[in-house]
Amino acid sequence: MVSGQALTLLHTSPVHVPAFDALRDRDHPGAVLRHLVVPELLERARTHGPASVAPGLREVLAGAEGPVLVTCSTIGGVAESLAPAVGRPVLRLDRPMAAAAVRTGPRIVVLAAVGSTLAPTLELLEQEAAGRDVTVRTHLVAGAWERFEAGDTDGYLGLVARAADEAADADVILLAQASMAGAADLARTAVPVLSSPSTGLAAALRP
Repeated sequence: MVSGQALTLLHTSPVHVPAFDALRDRDHPGAVLRHLVVPELLERARTHGPASVAPGLREVLAGAEGPVLVTCSTIGGVAESLAPAVGRPVLRLDRPMAAAAVRTGPRIVVLAAVGSTLAPTLELLEQEAAGRDVTVRTHLVAGAWERFEAGDTDGYLGLVARAADEAADADVILLAQASMAGAADLARTAVPVLSSPSTGLAAALRP
């Protein structure tokens, strides 16, 4: 990213706007963030698959200004693939996290709250593994997304943290969705628990 240039963040939930502004204020004071919130992209991807959002996503990305960081892991891969067509850098928030996961160890456990996130995250880990021998197991945290949609953030993060603590035979635990990040601080497991917001935003703002 060009130093001093504004970064546009594309979200599928409005809860991410204050979260990323707070992260910016803490780690990157002075950085300029713009926010686009398009919930229907995730709704469609959950119903019809991530590829189904490509036309609408291309329209959103084409109308954005400057580089775009996509914070939704379900549609991040589709968004990345559209970068040449829209003529601007399109980054996915979870790629630096995935790269860190494969560096940490070969046994990776992926936790997710929505099933539509699993396939894109597995594909991303395969890309980042680049031929390295890794074993990836996935776990959909029962009841978590319902808590998130109901606005019960504490309950949501508590379920995710409990799932992390119960993960066995893992060298690293990956929280597939940005909204899960707070669970990393709640988990008591000795296994590293990785989330995407901090590393993803830092990578996108790097000159």
